[in-house]
Amino acid sequence: MRAASPTFARWGEDLGRRLVAGNRLLAAGNGGSAAEAQHLTAELVGRFDGDRRPLSAIALHADTSSLSAIGNDYGFAQVYARQVRAHGRPGDILITFSTSGRSENLVEAAVAATEMGMTSWAVTGPGPNPLAEACTDAVCLPGDTATVQEMHLAVLHMLCRAVERVVADAPPDPGERMPVDRPRVVS
Repeated sequence: MRAASPTFARWGEDLGRRLVAGNRLLAAGNGGSAAEAQHLTAELVGRFDGDRRPLSAIALHADTSSLSAIGNDYGFAQVYARQVRAHGRPGDILITFSTSGRSENLVEAAVAATEMGMTSWAVTGPGPNPLAEACTDAVCLPGDTATVQEMHLAVLHMLCRAVERVVADAPPDPGERMPVDRPRVVS
């Protein structure tokens, strides 16, 4: 983790700049890694440490109707790739979490991200592995499944801290809604 911390800091700053500019993050994983992907998107859309504008981040496994329909119609290997092609735009980022780095559906998502002009990052277990090779950039962490999943949590929090530093320094969002004074009803 210490050796990879400069990479995570760079990713977080890049992600923060892109989110402030209107790009989005797509996140994916399987099992416990899916939970970490969703944890990351929740922190970005909601808040992490402090109040700030919401940021566009989508956990691809969270739309269960799309996930099951795509799996049924195109096969499980395409459940994320098809969503990347639907939601991804040039300049967006796909981040994948995987303890093995061998999940075909994540590799296919990384390939789709490249086709869409997106940046793709992988946080995986020991490398080399196919997912790390398919992504723009990857960090392969040592350890067994449980240890790698624990490190995923630390990684997503590191990313959130870096993103929030960037967002705090960004000018206000011109599209941000201001509070509206509501008329008071006196009875």
